[in-house]
Amino acid sequence: MRSYRQYCSIARALDLIGDRWTLLIVRELLLRGPSRFTDLRNGLPGVAPNLLSTRLKELEESGLTRHEYAPSPVATQLYQLTADGLALEPVLRAIGLWGVRYMADEHSDDAFDANWLAYAPSWFTTDANPDGPPGVIQLDADGERAVIELGGGTVRTSVGDTDRADLTLTGPARAVLGLLVGQADLRLAEALGLTASGDVQLLDRLRPIRLSFVAAENGVH
Repeated sequence: MRSYRQYCSIARALDLIGDRWTLLIVRELLLRGPSRFTDLRNGLPGVAPNLLSTRLKELEESGLTRHEYAPSPVATQLYQLTADGLALEPVLRAIGLWGVRYMADEHSDDAFDANWLAYAPSWFTTDANPDGPPGVIQLDADGERAVIELGGGTVRTSVGDTDRADLTLTGPARAVLGLLVGQADLRLAEALGLTASGDVQLLDRLRPIRLSFVAAENGVH
């Protein structure tokens, strides 16, 4: 493993997690919990199997992950984060918040996964009406589906479908995620292809964390 050889906490951290794909492996393990090699590969479109193996070995040598053999019927090796690896969650959350300013452009070859869709609200929003009644929002972004549940002051997300949605948001990933993270209001999201069906007032409860950028600076008006 290469080192910056600097007596600096940022440099020491980057010695461990600064290589390509490393933090995205951590992201997947945070999202999925204990995972098989094939689970991680499926969640990381574009990664070469040999590079994924190398990164997993380096993460384990650094004490950020460990593996164990699951009993039958799984009967395979499972990778999971250690306590030091789990401590990276606020780091990824901060990087995710910072990276929102660069989400205005969506490329045609960008991969997208329902797990990322489900995780976004838990990073970027809080319930603005903690005393309000429960509400359920179905998300469908480019065919990737997730559910947001509001109630008791919490925002809970999961991958998949629900048969009790009070509001359904369907459209391109840019429109759905832009609305959730506060990069676009409903009018703009609809202009980008979003369809909202149901109680749109639930959107008022998804309060975006204030970001240090102005949407218009990224071409969003």
